[in-house]
Amino acid sequence: MEGNQTWITDITLLGFQVGSALEILLCGLFSVFYTLTLLGNGIIFGIICLDHKLHTPMYFFLSHLAVIDMSYASNNVPKMLANLMNKKRTISFVPCIMQTFLYLTFATTECLILVVMSYDRYVAICHPLQYTVIMSWRVCTILALTSWSCGFALSLVHAILLLRLPFCGPRDVNHLFCEILSVLKLACADTWVNQVFIFATCVFVLVGPLSLILVSYMHILGAILKIQTKEGRIKALSTCSSHLCVAGLFFGIAMVVYMVPDSNQREEQEKMLSLFHSLFNPMLNPLIYSLRNAQVKGALHRALQRKRPMGRMYGLCL
Repeated sequence: MEGNQTWITDITLLGFQVGSALEILLCGLFSVFYTLTLLGNGIIFGIICLDHKLHTPMYFFLSHLAVIDMSYASNNVPKMLANLMNKKRTISFVPCIMQTFLYLTFATTECLILVVMSYDRYVAICHPLQYTVIMSWRVCTILALTSWSCGFALSLVHAILLLRLPFCGPRDVNHLFCEILSVLKLACADTWVNQVFIFATCVFVLVGPLSLILVSYMHILGAILKIQTKEGRIKALSTCSSHLCVAGLFFGIAMVVYMVPDSNQREEQEKMLSLFHSLFNPMLNPLIYSLRNAQVKGALHRALQRKRPMGRMYGLCL
């Protein structure tokens, strides 16, 4: 049988198996969502870079989250949109593995950045007097680089373990993009090493970080309850609730997809959850942070006010 095995050169992404009219509708809808994702996260990133009042550790990590969300969506959504408009729906093997690698890199990095953000809030609320010393720019840079490095390293190991497998068919992947669990089903060899490493990675980047976030917020909640003034409690809660909403959405969906036992009935559910993870979650993040964060709204208001005088001057020149 080994002599008859051939290495597949392309893969068919089945995606949404619906009618042509619905495919066009979904393509238009997802295009709008993708544009909003890039626009919203781009605005958050631009405001943080331009407004000196937001040059703090909290917004430094939020800028990384915005970059990750734009990259995360851009890795998966354009190909998904192209497949909705194209009946062929194929992707070459190497770009498929590259898409899997980038997907895992951005997802793992986001998990770790969310943990770092919870630690930042813990230090700010529970140890406010030592905050500037503990969360120095050197420490922030090291934490951000470590998050990106771990995401890249773990994803590289996953890619190497994938490439060592023989892929001889079938060619069809019942997913929207090249997601690692779906790609593994194409292998015609034992994938237990890959499965074990996926489980270990889930423990490291999902269970571990989520536990740290919960412990951090237990301490934060205790510290908030000790704040004497009502205004102080409201300000602390509004700052932390945005991060908690984003972390809850991200970790909740990821744990359902990667840690709940697999079954054939779950394939369609996993596609919807992956769509939410890749498109809706990055789109919602800037909305959550901008609507629930007074400083971001204030920075956006100041940026718009600066543009108005410039517009008036331009009109007078004309």
